[in-house]
Amino acid sequence: MLITHDTRCALDTVVDLVNTAPEDDTTPDGLPDVAALEDFVQNHEVSDVGVLSEFDLSAVKKIRGRFGSVFAAADARIAAGLINELVAAAGTTPRLTDHDGYDWHVHYFAPGASVADHLAADCGMALAFFVVAGEQERLRRCEAPDCRRAFVDLSRNRSRRYCDSRTCGNRLHVAAYRARRKEAAG
Repeated sequence: MLITHDTRCALDTVVDLVNTAPEDDTTPDGLPDVAALEDFVQNHEVSDVGVLSEFDLSAVKKIRGRFGSVFAAADARIAAGLINELVAAAGTTPRLTDHDGYDWHVHYFAPGASVADHLAADCGMALAFFVVAGEQERLRRCEAPDCRRAFVDLSRNRSRRYCDSRTCGNRLHVAAYRARRKEAAG
């Protein structure tokens, strides 16, 4: 599957957005205030965003939850329905642009759109490309029992199971190794 630069940026953005949601009542929200949203927008180089407000923060948190549902969708039909709702609500307006030194690429949000509509349109379309390509199963949640972070499995053989092999994957492999050693010694 060919993934363009702007699609990859949108995928990274939607994964990071979903992963700002608290996993439970004991973990903090990664977007607690407007300043955190401003940092998120800046760090992900989200273009054409004006001054952000509490309204923007609330709207982004709503679409964050809806994107989280896409990663949890049991099948492509459910994922497609969720993506269609997100993209339609954003009022997509595809247009070609070559801003900030990037080659021509497509933006799916209307000029002057809110940050929530911008994210819903661009990130929604990036996820839509995976459903269209029959690759919805690549939109995953970490399989570590104490982690449910979202990620996109871009491995060649679709075998990635953990959000980060150096943390979640390694921790589980070490635990399994120690359990085998203990059983063998016991």
